[in-house]
Amino acid sequence: MLFFYKKQLVWSDKPKLQIFRGLILLSANICFFYAISVISLAKALTLAFIAPLIVTAFSPFLLGEKVGFRRWTAVAVGFIGSLIVIRPGFLEFNLASMAALATGFFYGFYLIITRKLSTSDNPLLTLLITGIVGALLVSLIIPFYWVKPTLNQWSLMAGIGIFACIGHLFLILSLKYADASKLAPLGYTEIIPNVIIGYYFFNELPDNWTYLGLFIIVLSGLYISRREYHLNISRREYHLSRN
Repeated sequence: MLFFYKKQLVWSDKPKLQIFRGLILLSANICFFYAISVISLAKALTLAFIAPLIVTAFSPFLLGEKVGFRRWTAVAVGFIGSLIVIRPGFLEFNLASMAALATGFFYGFYLIITRKLSTSDNPLLTLLITGIVGALLVSLIIPFYWVKPTLNQWSLMAGIGIFACIGHLFLILSLKYADASKLAPLGYTEIIPNVIIGYYFFNELPDNWTYLGLFIIVLSGLYISRREYHLNISRREYHLSRN
């Protein structure tokens, strides 16, 4: 980026927010990596899917986006879906499940901050600072936990870096052009390849309760997205009629 886009990388108008964004994403990654080391990939991802609900719940306070009674109800229903997956009191409520929920919580705020920065900072700068913040902090911690990776493990980690970099760049660009609460539910498509990967590589399939919780969480998220779509149409029609 410094080589090809040096002229475009003007320093951030909101450096503290950029650094905070890096910290939030690093926290989300640590929580998710821990969660999938203990519970199945599909279950961890299902619990992390509270992120769109977090975006909807906090967008009015942090982004000034309006959220009505129906969307608040959808947020509450989605939270019930996450409780169905965990089933506190019926199963062992372990730290991994809490870490997966924390992933969704952190990632929701990450989306909100990305939306806030998209109006002022270059997307490439946002991607660069996030990577630098994570790299610096992890570099301080990693010597205490270092295990020499094999060549195969190095290649897998390089793959994580490449796919994450491309994915986050697309995410930053999308949030530049649309509301966070509108885009967040599109992340639900992630469950399809993750269930396939979990089964193919780890022979893991979600249980029926996880499917039920996932269905409720996704349904609430899709309702929020659909509601946002209809409200945008109504706003456009109102402005056109006034003009």
